[in-house]
Amino acid sequence: MTNDTFSITDEQRDYSQFGLEENPFPYSPVPDNDPALYCGQEHATRAISDTVSTMLSTGKSKHLVVTAKYGNGKSHTLKYTRSLVRDREDVVVGYVAQPGEGFRDIYHEFVYDLGFDRIQTLAYEYLAQVARNTTDCNPTDASTVEQLIDDGEVLLSELVPEAVQQLNNVTKFADFARAIVHMVYEDTNLYAWQWLTAEGIRYEQRKEMEIHSALDDDTTSVRAFTALKNLLLDLGYTGVFVFVDEFESIARLSAKAEQATLNSIRHLMDQNSHGLCMLFGCAPEVWQDVMSEYHAFSERIGQEVALRPLTDDHINKLVSTYIAPARTNGTGGVDPFTEESLSIIHQRSQGNIRQVLSVCSRVLDAAVDEERSRIDADFIQEEI
Repeated sequence: MTNDTFSITDEQRDYSQFGLEENPFPYSPVPDNDPALYCGQEHATRAISDTVSTMLSTGKSKHLVVTAKYGNGKSHTLKYTRSLVRDREDVVVGYVAQPGEGFRDIYHEFVYDLGFDRIQTLAYEYLAQVARNTTDCNPTDASTVEQLIDDGEVLLSELVPEAVQQLNNVTKFADFARAIVHMVYEDTNLYAWQWLTAEGIRYEQRKEMEIHSALDDDTTSVRAFTALKNLLLDLGYTGVFVFVDEFESIARLSAKAEQATLNSIRHLMDQNSHGLCMLFGCAPEVWQDVMSEYHAFSERIGQEVALRPLTDDHINKLVSTYIAPARTNGTGGVDPFTEESLSIIHQRSQGNIRQVLSVCSRVLDAAVDEERSRIDADFIQEEI
C-alpha cells in the first residue's frame, strides 16, 4: 500500500498567465460574514433599499421577506444589506442565522450577536444620560461616565436607583431595567448577561440582582426585545434592524410551535410600530405556506421580493465583478472565460449563483494546471 498517488503541497498556483494574482472565486461558495461584493438584481436591491431607507428616514417600522431557492443568494443578500447599515451610529443591527425552536431562540441569537460589550456600553450610555439629568457632571458618552465612576466623581449608589426607576418607566419591564443596570457591576454582570440572553440563571443569582422573573419563554422574550428597543429609542437611536436568515426552518417545527413562533413575531411587530425593521430570508415554498395559513403574520410583512435565477447577463456581470479585484494586467470583462463558456455554465447551473461560483473556481484552477490560455466552451464541456 502506498501514498504515491497523493500530491499534497503548499505551493500556490500561478494565475499570472491570466493576468490574475489569485483565484478570485470562493472554493466553498458560502456567504462571507461581511461580503465585499454584491451583484444584485435591480428589483431586489430597489425593494430592500426602500424598506431600509423608509425606516431610517421616518423611524416607522417596516419589514421585508427575501425569497429564493437554495443557493440563489438569500444569505448573501441579507449579510450584504447588514454590512451597509451595521456601521451606522444611530441604529443597532443583529443577525439571526436561523429561527431555532421559537422566538426565544431568535431573541437569544439577536442579543448574543450584539455581544456582551455592546450591551454593557448601552448600560453605561444610559447611566451617562441619567447622570447628565441628575448630577452636576456632564458625561457625554459611555466611556466618560465609566471614567467618572472609576474616579469616584459619580457614585453608583446614587446613580443606580434613579437609573432603574427611569429605565423602568421607559421599558415597562422592571426586571429588564435591573438586568441592564447590573451590566456595570463586576460581581453580577455575567449573571445579568445570562439573563438578558435568555440563557437561564439560578434563583439565587436572580435574587442577588432583585430580578423576580425568569426570561425563559417566547412571551417574556418578546417583552424583553421590546424593552431593549425602547431603551435604544430613549437613548436617541433611530431603531433596530433584525436579519433572520433561513426562516424556512420553521417548517420543521410542529404546527403548534410554528404558529407560536409566528404569533410571537406578530406580537413583536404589533408592539413596535416605530423603530423596528425585520428582514427575513426564506425559501419560496415555505413562504407560500405561511402566507396561505398564517394571514395574521404574513400581512404584517410589507413586501416580498424574490431573487430569480441568474440570466446570461447576470452571470457575465457576476464573473467580471469577482475577477476585477484580482486583475493585474489592466484588462476587464470576463477574460479568461469566453462568452460561450459562461453560457454553458449558465445552462448547467440553471442560474444558481452558488453553482456558478463553484464551477468557475474549479475550472479556473484546472485551466492553470493544464496551462490553458483561455477557458473556452470545449474546456468547460470537458471539466463539468
